[in-house]
Amino acid sequence: MNSLLSIRNLTKIYGMKKAVDDLSLEINSGEIYGFIGHNGAGKTTTIKSCCGLLEFDSGEIYVDGMSIRKNPMECKRIISYLPDNPDLYDFMTGIKYLNFIADVYLINRADREERIKHYADMFEITENLAQHINGYSHGMKQKIAIISALIHKPKILLMDEPFVGLDPKASYLLKQEMRRLCSEGASIFFSTHVLEVAEKLCDKIAIIKGGRLIISGNTDEVIGNTTLEDVFLELEGKGE
Repeated sequence: MNSLLSIRNLTKIYGMKKAVDDLSLEINSGEIYGFIGHNGAGKTTTIKSCCGLLEFDSGEIYVDGMSIRKNPMECKRIISYLPDNPDLYDFMTGIKYLNFIADVYLINRADREERIKHYADMFEITENLAQHINGYSHGMKQKIAIISALIHKPKILLMDEPFVGLDPKASYLLKQEMRRLCSEGASIFFSTHVLEVAEKLCDKIAIIKGGRLIISGNTDEVIGNTTLEDVFLELEGKGE
């Protein structure tokens, strides 16, 4: 399989602490890869490093064969990043913000109009696009952030707790869209605390603890005859 995201011996140090310690993972085309761990385990640091938002101390990250360090702009053109707490421009209306993101990615008028309509209708936010973002609920802001992450049809989608703040229907729709994107050859690497979602949705799973990878592989192989929750709690308890 074609590796779209390759993390090789990634290490990131804050002061005396290794936030990420010699982490290596391969995320292939067509895969949904779940990243599991407690708060402070190193998930967000890893994801931010992968999309070029955070410098790291050693190792390398390749995006579709390109080094994120040496070719940051080329890499970012094919990546989308959805943070756990999206920082939107509250003074803009929803439609102006989405058009701003479309401008950044040089998306032509016909394509952006079609994609905005498609996703806004899907997430039932079309009638709110003319409103200023500062009047949106948390869930509405999350939907705008999701649309902005999908608008340029990324090859690699990096997401940090993407289901937080979404209602059940929106969560279901996002999961369906994630699967559809991967069926077209994209890859998705995302963190989540919702273990049931990861167990049902992910092709592969990695569990990180204290910055170090403790297990990774195909979901059914990682889980075996138990549940992801049981595996996670057992691994988290080791060495305590």
